[in-house]
Amino acid sequence: MASVKRCNWAQGDPVMEAYHDSEWGVPVRDSRMLWEMLMLEGFQAGLSWRTILHRREGFRRAFAGFDPVKVAAFGPDDVERLMADEGIIRARAKIEATIAAARIWCDMAAGGEDFGEWVWELAGGVPVENDGVNLPAKTETSEAISKALKARGFKFVGPVIVYAWMQAVGMVNDHAPDCFRRHAVGDASA
Repeated sequence: MASVKRCNWAQGDPVMEAYHDSEWGVPVRDSRMLWEMLMLEGFQAGLSWRTILHRREGFRRAFAGFDPVKVAAFGPDDVERLMADEGIIRARAKIEATIAAARIWCDMAAGGEDFGEWVWELAGGVPVENDGVNLPAKTETSEAISKALKARGFKFVGPVIVYAWMQAVGMVNDHAPDCFRRHAVGDASA
């Protein structure tokens, strides 16, 4: 059986391979899932995506399935509970930023604004098909989205984090030219 050609970053780790093969780069429009992925990318700051992905289920348990309504209700006792949770990255600033972001998400929803529609509009509404070779760390679009998120009060949303999130949720297709997922993801974007 011939080996499957993947993007280099996904090679050799079954968890990374499964994520790459089923999720990375597939356009996500669901507001809750977009928020979850943005929060996970924020936790990645200063770490590797592999570290976050291997703790993803721990994050989901700790943050009530990334239900923004439930997370928005977290208080000081929850912060302390999360600081003691070995299944996640125990960074107080990131934990508090996630709770604050849940409140922002809920405020947007209460005001009739859909987080998913808002971020996709900022991204241009349709996925961008890049060459998969010259991968930038950030773009003008990720800078603009970062600025808009920060203006709303989100934290850990710098333009590099936002670009990684855009790749993850399919706002851009950065699969390598010879990756078996490149065309499938591109077709899903159409």
